[in-house]
Amino acid sequence: MYQPPHFREDSLEVQHALIKAHPLGLLVTLGGSGLVANPIPFVLDASASPQGTLKAHLSRANTQWQDFDPALEALVVFQGAETYITPSWYAAKREHGKVVPTWNYAIVQAYGRMRIMDDPAWLLRQITAMTDVHEAAQPRPWAVSDAPAPFVAAQLKGIVGIEIEITRIEGKWKVSQNRSEADRQGVAAGLRLSPDDASQTMADLVDARGAVPGV
Repeated sequence: MYQPPHFREDSLEVQHALIKAHPLGLLVTLGGSGLVANPIPFVLDASASPQGTLKAHLSRANTQWQDFDPALEALVVFQGAETYITPSWYAAKREHGKVVPTWNYAIVQAYGRMRIMDDPAWLLRQITAMTDVHEAAQPRPWAVSDAPAPFVAAQLKGIVGIEIEITRIEGKWKVSQNRSEADRQGVAAGLRLSPDDASQTMADLVDARGAVPGV
């Protein structure tokens, strides 16, 4: 990933927080048929390895779990808040007009070798952990154990687990740090006029991250 120093985010805690907030990762692997990419919901086990371990499952009918090279790294891309930035928000537009549109975003890319976990007990733990995380906010959380055991066992036969110990991870927060204080204030104010959550989150990031020293 292209990484200008002022956008780079090396904090593992911050990177993990984005993964947990945006767990639908794009799983990219290389195999005999070339590059394959699928959106997959992941669970991050931060304590399983130094940089964390990603756990998920694929439909058994999805050939990605068969058509990949286990000797090569897999890539999982986690996309956080992202928004279009109009130059109309910049103070610099009114001063000299030498401005262009851009896109702000926060993103994490995690790398590691993918292992296949074709074990019912592992799969049950994985789907239970994933369900518990995402059901926690519901007024009446659903649990895997709410479904009949024979039904759950039958469903497990239709999926295959994957596990990726993260060996390399990169974060990039491109949130107007390269703009002047006046431009950043204009961007944040413009974003806050939009009611969508992504714009509000991005406005908070622009305010929180500040400017590159010397800008």
